[in-house]
Amino acid sequence: MQSPVLAIGERLKEIRATRNLTLEDVSKLTDVSKPMLGQIERGQSSPTITTLWKIAVGLKVPLSLLLEELEEECSVVDTLSKNAILEEDGKMRAFPVFPFDPTRNVEIFYIEFDPGCQHRSKKHLDGVEEYVFVEQGMLEMVVNNNKIVLKEKQALRFRANVSHSYNNPYQEPCVIYNMIFYPRA
Repeated sequence: MQSPVLAIGERLKEIRATRNLTLEDVSKLTDVSKPMLGQIERGQSSPTITTLWKIAVGLKVPLSLLLEELEEECSVVDTLSKNAILEEDGKMRAFPVFPFDPTRNVEIFYIEFDPGCQHRSKKHLDGVEEYVFVEQGMLEMVVNNNKIVLKEKQALRFRANVSHSYNNPYQEPCVIYNMIFYPRA
């Protein structure tokens, strides 16, 4: 297992490389000195939470992203072993299969909707796309006031910068996979 200091440095280096930024560019964005950034990337400095916060805000990434370990070449995820995000009084359970990844600009969820569940999602930023794959049951999507009924094994792709909701007005549970793609910064 990699040390947390090395993991933070590797993550910072990965984000910087993905965005084609120099250490000087990152220094200007984050108000963290270029030498300090270099030391963090090389694992020679253990940054304070204040420094990490400046880096996260400047690069517009979640702080938790800097604290995550780098992923392996191949990852197997036991979806239901993850902590569920509960919505709609527990009638909607979202399990993060793959949390947001700035390299790929995507996050993937496994979501269960109990019968009668209605969930309205806020508009996302311009350029965000969602993909919904119905694994089990039926799902009624409302995208920009257009109702779309998805049956088992059907999928939907839509621009998510409009109002949208996920509804299960049916008697059976519904299970979906939801992929959210974010535009490059």
